Parts: sequence; structure tokens; C-alpha cells
Amino acid sequence: QVQLVESGGGLVQAGGSLRLSCAASGSIFSINAMGWYRQAPGKQRELVAAITRGGTTNHADSVKGRFTIFRNKAKNTVYLQMNSLKPEDTAVYYCNAEIRAIPGINDYWGQGTQVTVSS
Repeated sequence: QVQLVESGGGLVQAGGSLRLSCAASGSIFSINAMGWYRQAPGKQRELVAAITRGGTTNHADSVKGRFTIFRNKAKNTVYLQMNSLKPEDTAVYYCNAEIRAIPGINDYWGQGTQVTVSS
């Protein structure tokens, strides 16, 4: 059974930094795209950043220049380095990955990690 386990969330002051990690485990043949989404109270879940198997990245306009997504394919892990955090970055952050496993290719989600930025 495939699992995505996130870590690294917490409480930080505005202007601070956090690094989120998401490790995939289980009977994995390969991982295609991986990404981070977030959902603030009363708002829809939105894409924050994504990275393809080949390393091409895409960041939401609201985080460009502040957040960086990167991955370690050998460890089946994706990271989100978040700098210059703002109160509006406060949300639950979810890891997502498209994984080829048994019985096929599926989309998987982590359990979410809370990020709170105080002003």
C-alpha cells in the first residue's frame, strides 16, 4: 500500500522559513509528477508548486520567488522550501503524487500538515 507522509509544518513568524517534506513509501514502481497544494479555512484547495519526473517545476504566482519545490528521486521524497513567509500563506499543506504501483497508476495524497504564519 502506497503512503505519502508529510512533515515540517509548524508555527513561524512572518518573514521566517519552513521546509516541508513528503516521503512516498510502499510497493512503488515509479513516481511521475509530485506537488504541493494548500487549503486555507473557507477557501478551495489550490496548487502551490509541482515538479515533473524530469525536474521541470511550476510555482503559483503567489509564491514565486519565495517558495521552491525540489525532489530526491532516490528517496521518493519531495520538498517545499518556503522563505519570506506571509500570514496569507497560513493553510494546511498537502502533498500529492502520481505513482505507478500495484494495481496501476493512481493519484495519492498525504494527510496534510498545518503551516501557520503569525504577523
